[in-house]
Amino acid sequence: MDQRQTLELKLSQKLILTPQLQQSIKLLQLPILELSQNITQELTENPFLEEVVERESDDNRDSLEEDIPQGQMDDTEAPLERIFGFTTDDYFEERGSDGRDLGYFDESGDEKNLQAPFERKIKKTSLYEHLLWQLRLSNVSRDVGRAAEVIINNLNDDGYLEATIHEIAETARVDPETAEEALRVIQDLDPPGVGARSLQECLLLQLRPLNLQGTLVERILTEAFKELEEKKYKQIANKFNVPLEEVLQAVHIIEGLEPRPGRNYSDEEVLHIVPDVYITESDGKFVITLNDEWIPRIRLSNYYKKLLANKDKLSPEERRFLEEKMRSAIWLLKSLDQRNRTIYRVTESILKFQEDFFRYGIEHLKPLNLRDVAEDLGMHESTISRVTSNKYLQCPQGLFSFRFFFSNTLSSGKGNISSTIVKNYIKELISKEDPTRPLNDNEIVELLRKHSIKVARRTVAKYREEMKIPSHTKRKKWV
Repeated sequence: MDQRQTLELKLSQKLILTPQLQQSIKLLQLPILELSQNITQELTENPFLEEVVERESDDNRDSLEEDIPQGQMDDTEAPLERIFGFTTDDYFEERGSDGRDLGYFDESGDEKNLQAPFERKIKKTSLYEHLLWQLRLSNVSRDVGRAAEVIINNLNDDGYLEATIHEIAETARVDPETAEEALRVIQDLDPPGVGARSLQECLLLQLRPLNLQGTLVERILTEAFKELEEKKYKQIANKFNVPLEEVLQAVHIIEGLEPRPGRNYSDEEVLHIVPDVYITESDGKFVITLNDEWIPRIRLSNYYKKLLANKDKLSPEERRFLEEKMRSAIWLLKSLDQRNRTIYRVTESILKFQEDFFRYGIEHLKPLNLRDVAEDLGMHESTISRVTSNKYLQCPQGLFSFRFFFSNTLSSGKGNISSTIVKNYIKELISKEDPTRPLNDNEIVELLRKHSIKVARRTVAKYREEMKIPSHTKRKKWV
């Protein structure tokens, strides 16, 4: 075998994402609340960034400027020119030149003194705390109490037990009988139904405080739970040889039980949707406004810029540190500015394609995909995908996700139509149906044809499932 060492020259293309580009991409796809948290973190880590709190007056400047010789104050921007070849004023002088407020920072120091809604929060008692408090008031043995605490730690947010008796006994170092006793203790606590291992057991546990044990309600839950799920009430009546009216009365009681007993004690914070963009109509024209109410207004620190310009008072290590932080701050400001411009342009393009929707409503929503907007703006489709991900738009029609305006095309007698409109038709038809005789998918297909919309039954079923609408058998109401 011939083994030799050779030198080869190869030419190849590679896409390398610099840290600055990675930061721009990250900021572009962040929703407004996460962006606010990201900027707040940068404020704590980078001394070159400062949050604008109030307008500074000429008589109340930073007192630290007095420590810098007067001759060196004119050299404030020298580090920026030396590192980047331009100053911050050069880069941002065109910002807002077209009348649009695109920034999340304000060099003038002006800030709106607005208090964010939902700022004041009240901490709710968690299910764990609620059960543990009751357990400590219970008169149980040490082993049962230890096993009961293990059970509480293995309940999910809905209050269901996600561990087996064997696992509980092994973790608590007790025998299975003690673990079973501990489970009975937990299941006797408030809220009723907690500690169940299935929906059926959860509903049965709630019959104890209602004194419904031994009734038809318990028999249905115990012996006809499958028929109950499928709403086969006539079969249940025949199975127990009772009138249908009695079955319906029992079902009415079951419907009043709580299938998720732990949800009222959830300590999770409610996330309120904050729109990233507002579209308003004024004098027949639409106005786009970026929402910066939740975003900290940031700018470069004048003190640190002047400190970096003072060459005599810094060691080489300190100067390198400050230059690195200044470079990071500049790139953050550039990335935020680019993010704003991109979101604004994408919103403009969506407004251009869907202007009839913003004027007349959902019936005029047009089919649109990411490629259409990308070609309109001369951007890559992946960029449009990042911009429209997890972002919301407030307009006269309501609050919508950016992705709402993108939908597939379906053919109809009136030409191409958006799949969103078809879903809206299906939802409207089901909302107006007779609850005692709900529409099946075939009947919905026939009704859609009266609107000149031709779709297959499986398409209707697919759209119905996407909207989380159950089948007609599960929607049926018995009077």
